Amino acid sequence: MTTIKMKLGTGYVDVSVPQENLLGIILKDVPASAPEEEVIQGALARPIGTPKLAEIVKPGETVCIVVSDITRAWQRMWIYLPFIVKELNQAGIRDEDIRFLSAIGYHRAHTPEEHAKILGPDLSRRFHLIDHDCLDKESLVSLGTTSRGTPIAINKIAANADRLVLTGCCTYHPWVGWGGGKKSLLPGIAAFESIQRNHPLTMDENGKQRPEVRSGNVKDNPIYLDMLEFGLKVNPSFIFNVIMGYDGKIARAVCGDLVAAHEAGCKIVDDLYAVPIDELADITISSQGGYPKDIDVCQTGKAIYHTQEATKPGGTMIILSDCTEGIGPPDANSIFLGCETNAEREKEVRTLFTVPKYVSYYMCTAAEKWDIIIVGNGDPSLLAKTSFRTAKTVDAALEMAFSKGGRNQKIYLMPQGSSALPKLKPGKR
Repeated sequence: MTTIKMKLGTGYVDVSVPQENLLGIILKDVPASAPEEEVIQGALARPIGTPKLAEIVKPGETVCIVVSDITRAWQRMWIYLPFIVKELNQAGIRDEDIRFLSAIGYHRAHTPEEHAKILGPDLSRRFHLIDHDCLDKESLVSLGTTSRGTPIAINKIAANADRLVLTGCCTYHPWVGWGGGKKSLLPGIAAFESIQRNHPLTMDENGKQRPEVRSGNVKDNPIYLDMLEFGLKVNPSFIFNVIMGYDGKIARAVCGDLVAAHEAGCKIVDDLYAVPIDELADITISSQGGYPKDIDVCQTGKAIYHTQEATKPGGTMIILSDCTEGIGPPDANSIFLGCETNAEREKEVRTLFTVPKYVSYYMCTAAEKWDIIIVGNGDPSLLAKTSFRTAKTVDAALEMAFSKGGRNQKIYLMPQGSSALPKLKPGKR
């Protein structure tokens, strides 16, 4: 037997598979990075495609810094934001000329406590964090439309600033290819109508996710191309994106030009997290990543997107995800509990597109293409209207898979299911 530990909830479980069944362990050994402060300062000293931030701004100018919302708190904004402010201050930009704008997109507004967490103790005493409101038309400025008809409308605080600085995290994204970069603008600080026009580009006319719309791909990806056109029109002065390590700390950072710096970040993500594989498995056992990554059912979609890349169509994905807080956002509940079929779910998504709705819909369609077994302490009744199966232990789930496909099935183990991206080598299947 081969046994490894995988995260589940706040702890770990032993995952054991027969040695003769094991196809491989999909895992990257990421070298320890420098301390976070050195990573941040090193990036700011060597911007890509632009001068240093201090050389871009001029005393007396206003600067808007766009920051991620609390759902991205794992990127540790309070660590890197003080370094950006320090550089602005040293270039002659006064605190009163700096505005912080939260890229909420279509998420809920923050609490004062969440504002303080995002900015950190020092900055939260000196600055007020403003939440973007995509539904407040009075707070928006129109800059035209993209070639795909998406309104280029953003928060006027950002549009009216002399300099616009975007911050965020470059990571794999199941639609755009990679997060970070222009996503701080769309959906981050865009109008509701902009989001509603752009996000449905994930789907074709039959309600299926377009094959070009996937993690690690931008070629012919309509949602990426539309976002990029949107971002180039807004033309921010500077971006700063971090790349997280497996230890949850900032491992790398890039900054500078909207396109060039982000492309460099994408390459780093591939270097850190892409895992080439020679063939697809019959069964893949994958961890969502433990708490808080596996806090609810909706979050489990992140592991499903990556695990499917290692698993034969019709095969089994065993996903370790505790789901102790139920399904997740209310609009995700409407998909899992309020709809009986995937046709109904597609209609619900098209009526009003939201990220939780679409991710939930995609998960339900994936559960018809693969046998997906969720292992954890979640309530099985929440998935009763879907094709998902549940188990309390990995051993029980593995027996369920063996009883369906036999005991000679080949197995991958993926301890970092929501982070590592399996990439089938060309010519392999």
